[in-house]
Amino acid sequence: MPRIAIHVTFTIKPGSFEAFNAHMRAHAAATLAEEPGCERFDVLQPLNADGTPDHTRLMLVEVYRDMDAVAAHRANPRMPSVGEGSKPHLAGRELTLCEMA
Repeated sequence: MPRIAIHVTFTIKPGSFEAFNAHMRAHAAATLAEEPGCERFDVLQPLNADGTPDHTRLMLVEVYRDMDAVAAHRANPRMPSVGEGSKPHLAGRELTLCEMA
């Protein structure tokens, strides 16, 4: 079975970067600790052309052993609170599920 990656780009509301960044980093750490099928969970800070942080966006790259591990991630009882904790900070979200070749 191929490994599965999830790539998420979040658009963050003005004034919410610090809180959302902390929320996502806590989520990443908890996922890695709780889910043996999660092989990698990176929180990425996009940069502007001049190298300064773009506080309007945050990205995630998650790598899972297989689709069963993705299903286990989605079923994690912590996920509803992650979603609820994210809502006040977000103007948008784009998620892409990928098979790793």
